[in-house]
Amino acid sequence: MRLAILVGVLAELAGVGLTATATWLIMRAAEHPPMQALTVAIVAVRTLALAKGALRYLERLTSHKAVLSEAVELRGRVYDDLAHREHVPSGTALTRIVTNVDQHLDAKLRTTLPWITAALVAAVIIPVSGFSLPLIAGLLINLALLPWLAVRNPQDLTPLRARLTEQTTELVHSKEELIAYGLFDEKLADATRTAKALSRKERTRDLTPLAIAAQFGAALLMLAQNEPAWLIMAAIATFEITVPLAALTRPTPEPTDEPEPTRCPETPDLQGKTAIVGPSGAGKTTLLNAIAHQLEPSKGALADAHVFHTTVRTNVLLAKPDATQEELDRAAGIAELDLDWDQVVGERGEEISGGQRQRLVLTRSVLANPDVLLMDEPTEGLDPEQADRVLKKVLDNCQGTALVVTHREEQLALFDHVHHRWAIGHEHVGRVG
Repeated sequence: MRLAILVGVLAELAGVGLTATATWLIMRAAEHPPMQALTVAIVAVRTLALAKGALRYLERLTSHKAVLSEAVELRGRVYDDLAHREHVPSGTALTRIVTNVDQHLDAKLRTTLPWITAALVAAVIIPVSGFSLPLIAGLLINLALLPWLAVRNPQDLTPLRARLTEQTTELVHSKEELIAYGLFDEKLADATRTAKALSRKERTRDLTPLAIAAQFGAALLMLAQNEPAWLIMAAIATFEITVPLAALTRPTPEPTDEPEPTRCPETPDLQGKTAIVGPSGAGKTTLLNAIAHQLEPSKGALADAHVFHTTVRTNVLLAKPDATQEELDRAAGIAELDLDWDQVVGERGEEISGGQRQRLVLTRSVLANPDVLLMDEPTEGLDPEQADRVLKKVLDNCQGTALVVTHREEQLALFDHVHHRWAIGHEHVGRVG
């Protein structure tokens, strides 16, 4: 990072020097002196112009390299910390951790580094100017006062950004369904309002107009004091470095602490094959999630329902990386997966049908063959006949415990127990047969 700061300071000084020298050259050339009197200035202008571009490129290279090197170390420490936690944070908490790491690195690159560079350049220019009072006052405003005002009361815009992300995702990935139900225009209007609210709140923290006013106010005062033109232009060039500091933001770290998963007191016995049924909103999925939190995996891989943008084979092998082709074919046969192993399924499985995606996830579950298998509507997207047939084969293959959330009463005969959820906190457990 020190090298990046040094190169950045040299690049900015080259820019200020270029402006001052070019101004002096223009003013001097207007006097029609002999060409020899301008030779040094002409060479200096060309040299500084070339140096500014080269140093600017080198500054970008060194600063990004420094931040990326720190990113590797920081993310490694975060991973080690997560790996040694007794309870793995939820997906939301993990997302916030990643956001905080990215914000920390981004702040160094876009806040800390520019401020240090601007301060060092100002420290060089002030003595060269003969300690011009307007220049000193303007730089103090742009280097200290306005950045402090910009970051002293940071607003937590995370909820707005999260809402906009959710709305945008829904518009992109559920466009056809929204159009079919006549909701697309309404959802688009909601996302537009959120984007405008976010933009409005972000603008309130931008004090750039005040920084520009300080810049030209100092220049006018220097002009009134009959300062030379080259010095006034050099001052303006110096202010160009400090103006962006008035728009600095200090990201608010997102909270990542969360209580330990709550223990659900009323859960079905983890024995045999149990169906969890009930109306929408009765808490079936909540119950399944609570049970999942109570289970600490002792071995093997966690096979969740996410489909990655890679081949069918790679997606399924997540459950058992060392599985043989024979084991893969057997699992695919049980789930009736009809995809080529080398087919790329696309992001979130968008290149395959909903039913194929569901059977891919079931194939992964069969291959994992866990002691406890938790499934939430595992045959959704399949036609009823195939859904019942596939679920029966998956349950027959399961040698341990299986808990399945389902809405199809026709499938209840496949289970040893049925856990009815009429509402949150109200359930009834029955035995089939």
